Amino acid sequence: MKPFRKNVALAVDGGGIKGVVPSRAIAILEDHLHKPSYEIFNLLAGTSTGSIISAGIATGLFGEEIHKLYCEMGPVIFKKTWRSTFWPLTRYRYPLEPLEEALESRMAGKVMGDFWFTDQPIDLVIPVFDLVDNQTLFIKPFNLSRGYDQWPVVKAVLASSSVPSFFPPVEGRYVDGGVGSYHNPCYVAAYEAQFVLGWDPAETTLISLGTGREPHTLRPEQIRKFWPWHWIAPVLGAFQESSDDQQVHLVETFFPELDFRRFQVDLDGSYPMDDPDRIPALTVFGDQLGEMILADQVDSAQSIQAKKAPYTI
Repeated sequence: MKPFRKNVALAVDGGGIKGVVPSRAIAILEDHLHKPSYEIFNLLAGTSTGSIISAGIATGLFGEEIHKLYCEMGPVIFKKTWRSTFWPLTRYRYPLEPLEEALESRMAGKVMGDFWFTDQPIDLVIPVFDLVDNQTLFIKPFNLSRGYDQWPVVKAVLASSSVPSFFPPVEGRYVDGGVGSYHNPCYVAAYEAQFVLGWDPAETTLISLGTGREPHTLRPEQIRKFWPWHWIAPVLGAFQESSDDQQVHLVETFFPELDFRRFQVDLDGSYPMDDPDRIPALTVFGDQLGEMILADQVDSAQSIQAKKAPYTI
């Protein structure tokens, strides 16, 4: 693995229980570097499950502690009840209280400003979508004009993690930050590093971690038989994957001097975001992602070169 530069940032995608993958990979990175993540990364950006991981690091948790949190709390947070059984006849599948209690036990009533106004400041950026104002908010420690510094960390993480239909909106308005364009927050991190923190891209490393890419299994003969409701899952999946890769291309295009490394692992099938029974298999993929980081084996979406046109107009 190439050495990191002077300033190091981490961006973690959303994905529900698939946060097991990057949390396990981070534990492997910590073991390799012989130091905890909160001493490695000065800037953290995370959406949805990525906000749990990023906030956990900022709070002082080790990667293995965060991985253990997923293993222990996954079955509690995504417990099957009458609500999940009868969904979509219910407004949402799972209550937020189990996740809130797990976060409160680790984050001890901290507010966002606590991460910045300290001897070793860490910038933490959590995308949240506001349904009332129809815009993405970037909750961080020092946005004093909007009062984000006084947001409880648990509130910010809950809001970013409240996937519509899976969990109820926080305060009746805030939902998963991945509803917009920032399921993969690597561009958010790159922008924050250069234009907010003033880091020189030539002295900055940005590590971007995905939560696993599912294989494409649709066939033309299946698609030709689609009824209107069959389009929902593939279209949402296409939007998300396209948006994730778009963020990678934006970073490469607008921050060419940045030491940008995007890591993603290919899954062997469908892994629902609310299936804790898949935690052992996801842990194995986390081991693979960790080894990819140590080998600098970046994602195929990175460094795609445009083909030269065979003619000119």
